[in-house]
Amino acid sequence: MSESSAEAVANAASAAVAASAAGAAGGWRRATGIAGVAIGVVAAGAAAGVALERMTVGRGMRQKARLALDSAGPYGALRGMPGKAFGDDGTELYYEVDDIDPEAAPAAIGPRRRRLFGRKAPAPVTVVFSHGYCLSQDSWHFQRAALRGVVRTVHWDQRSHGRSARGVAQGRDEPVTIEQLGRDLKAVIDAAAPEGPIVLVGHSMGGMTVMALADQYPELISERVVGVAFVGTSSGRLGEVNYGLPVAGVNAVRRVLPGVLKALGQRADLVEKGRRATADLFAGIIKRYSFASRDVDPAVARFAERMIESTPIDVVAEYYPAFNDHDKTEALAHFADLPMLVLAGVQDLVTPSEHSEAIADLLPDAELVLVPDAGHLVMLEHPEVVTDRLADLLTRTGAVPAGATVKGYGSTSTAQPG
Repeated sequence: MSESSAEAVANAASAAVAASAAGAAGGWRRATGIAGVAIGVVAAGAAAGVALERMTVGRGMRQKARLALDSAGPYGALRGMPGKAFGDDGTELYYEVDDIDPEAAPAAIGPRRRRLFGRKAPAPVTVVFSHGYCLSQDSWHFQRAALRGVVRTVHWDQRSHGRSARGVAQGRDEPVTIEQLGRDLKAVIDAAAPEGPIVLVGHSMGGMTVMALADQYPELISERVVGVAFVGTSSGRLGEVNYGLPVAGVNAVRRVLPGVLKALGQRADLVEKGRRATADLFAGIIKRYSFASRDVDPAVARFAERMIESTPIDVVAEYYPAFNDHDKTEALAHFADLPMLVLAGVQDLVTPSEHSEAIADLLPDAELVLVPDAGHLVMLEHPEVVTDRLADLLTRTGAVPAGATVKGYGSTSTAQPG
């Protein structure tokens, strides 16, 4: 997109804010198309204004294709034992636990765990997965399928996302902070994994949540955490990300976006209508900012689109300012002596791979994996790579047997002696 185009988008967004300030309902209806674009971009973790390929298929046909993908795609269908935790403000946080298959795991894993943790019958390692902005626990679908029955896992929805309740504090107009998310994660751990060793896995905002946990509860990290995986995340300086836009466009968007989001969040009903009306444009934006591969499975792309679509605009708006304030670089020191995986897509436009490299520079013993031809949702785009490196991390922590191997899109099996 040219710089003049970016300025045009920014100016249009400013006009939407002005319309809301004047209280003109007609202006809001006219602005819903622009709102849909802005929401789609922000919901994908990006800034506003991106060029799209010309749509060449009729709207009716595209609708039928989406319905077909929704009905046929198995993604996000995995469910575990449900549970509830509560944030310190009373927010209900939903999580699910997948336990070890008692017929498959103990014989292979028991001796190794005894060596690591010094008990005859130790509590199993629990792997806690934290998802990113505008996603849900289902974003870990492939990794969850791979580890199902082999290791105990906890998947949870961050406040106001997925099946968790809206943030109680946010209902009182208190801003969301990354620190709050760290406390939420502590509440989930206390409820779902109150004892035994833990491996923490976080994507994007989920990685920031893990950093906030370490910053506020360093004793938990030193006493119970045995491994950490950061996927497509950042320890700070997110205000410098340009989202693949020219400098003038980025500056223009940053100037108006906070006001636009605040205004849109106050008229969520009208905005959601505009969002549905611009579904095709929305899908194109999500694909650009989520994936880099040309041949990404259309059902996977639609799966990501559905997750992001389900995040209400007022939730998008209340979270956005927290990212500019995020700085947890010093908290990384709490992970220095642990087995670490730092992984990112080389073409990630939302949390660029340079941010992962910066994390790895501060954790020189961490394994750094940069995945070519991968965007922000690398765990969906290249699930076999993410699952393979995660399985290796879990083997190093003693969470899975040394003979575990990863196949295809993340199925896990235990190698048998020849």
